[in-house]
Amino acid sequence: MSYLEPLKKDLSHRFKIEAYHFLHAFGEDIIVAPKEDIVPLLQFLRDNKYFDFLMDVCGVDYPNRQPRFDVVYHLFNSKNGRRLRIKVGVAEGDSLDSVMSVWRGADWFEREAYDMFGIVFRGHPNLRRILTHHQFVGHPLRKDYEADQQQHCTAALGIHFDNEPGSAGDVLDERFVPINIGPSHPAMHGTLRVMAELDGETIVRASCEIGYLHRCFEKMAETHPYNQVIPYTDRLNYCSAPMNNVGYCRTVERLLGLTIPPKAQAMRVILCELSRIIDHIVAVGTGGVDLGALTAFFHLFTYREKVYTLFEKLCGARLTVAMTRVGGMAQDAPDGWLDEVLSFCKEMRGEVDEISRLLLDNKIFIQRTRGVLPVKAADAIQWGYTGPLLRACGVGLDLRKTTPYYGYDQLDFDVPVGTHGDIYDRYLVRIEEMRQSIRIIEQVCKSVPSGDFTSRDRGVVLPSKKDVYGNIEGLMNHFMLVIKGLRPPPGEVYDATEAANGELGFYLISDGSANPYRLKVRPPCFAIYQSFPTVVKGGFIADAIATVASMNVIAGELDR
Repeated sequence: MSYLEPLKKDLSHRFKIEAYHFLHAFGEDIIVAPKEDIVPLLQFLRDNKYFDFLMDVCGVDYPNRQPRFDVVYHLFNSKNGRRLRIKVGVAEGDSLDSVMSVWRGADWFEREAYDMFGIVFRGHPNLRRILTHHQFVGHPLRKDYEADQQQHCTAALGIHFDNEPGSAGDVLDERFVPINIGPSHPAMHGTLRVMAELDGETIVRASCEIGYLHRCFEKMAETHPYNQVIPYTDRLNYCSAPMNNVGYCRTVERLLGLTIPPKAQAMRVILCELSRIIDHIVAVGTGGVDLGALTAFFHLFTYREKVYTLFEKLCGARLTVAMTRVGGMAQDAPDGWLDEVLSFCKEMRGEVDEISRLLLDNKIFIQRTRGVLPVKAADAIQWGYTGPLLRACGVGLDLRKTTPYYGYDQLDFDVPVGTHGDIYDRYLVRIEEMRQSIRIIEQVCKSVPSGDFTSRDRGVVLPSKKDVYGNIEGLMNHFMLVIKGLRPPPGEVYDATEAANGELGFYLISDGSANPYRLKVRPPCFAIYQSFPTVVKGGFIADAIATVASMNVIAGELDR
């Protein structure tokens, strides 16, 4: 239900709302505001406790319109689950104020909009490219930039730092030792680069360089039909691929006004919770490796492979699965599959206890993580933390509880919450979340509804082979959907699910054609990792390695 009218009344005491447009479409509230008001408007909404999170900032290109660009801000209230989208028009060659003074988490999102669209944010302390390399010419998400126009980088940038108040920027301080960590360093997994200045073993300042795995997923989405985007979502957080499938398909279904069958919802919940378990296995296991605990890694990956075997029996693939379809699932579960899932849960419950004893009760692991570089709850909200890292700070936000979907409100499970926001709490939360996922899976597997595994809406879902080969209506339905493609009505939606790393959001704009006009991904670890230089400042270099491991930065999701 829209709450724009009371909000409009409150805004009228502070702003000239004659220049504002208030919209409610597809169940979402939108405000189109003048660009000169963006900072005081967001400040007002935050300070008056309308919204405590800035979840995303992104650009949209309309080359045949003036002003050419929209800058879109997605706000969220963690107490009541309300969302608001604020849109500001910006002409080509013009600029608007940075909102980093209101939410620090706008930092990388504004840099991304600058990199992808060329939108300039006045007052941003470090407005440089972030996903494309420093030799790149042009802005790849503009509509007039060809999707196959690749540009290669021939030289690496030297050590450089974000500009902070009182800092010399890229000028190195002779008193300190500059150091590169990654991308070839094992702890950086081949895709991250951390630059630091050290005073002994203490980090004086640090900076991150990302984009080593940037594939411009969002550009590819604009050039492919809706259903062909699904395999690309697998390659976002490839450690929990089905969660990306579900998040994207759910967004398209919301734009279509389509409710999938209860059986399809149950299957998606099972897949998401299995994915949460194996994602946390990666986070905990590789985190242990980065701290020298190799045994935990090998032990945990045994059970990750068992989940992959379950995926393989369901769809034939293990890592990148593309199991969902707009409208439901690609196929039904084979006979006995749910029983195998229950058997895995029974075995996994004991193994979670085992890994807790092996790792979390280990004296060396505790000394390396407990009380190390904690993050306060207020700072986490400012940066846009979600998921296990936010809950480790003591904020019990979980979209499965706050804005439940797919029947999560009917399930009995707890949301683990930490107290200190340190590295140890992050691992504690993930271990407990694995236990809660097992509880959820067992409840759903024991009461999977009967019925179809997908919607049979002829405008959305391909007919069965029996109908295609058996009657002319099925053949024509198949032909038209393949040739014409899925065509949601013109409009826009933002939908979010509770992925393993936090809020995974998709902002989808349809112009009524067979391809998305714009598909923006809100990746959870993008907001989290931007805080890394601030979090590790003043800590030891060894603590920085432990921190990046605890953040569970997945480059496919980070860079897209």
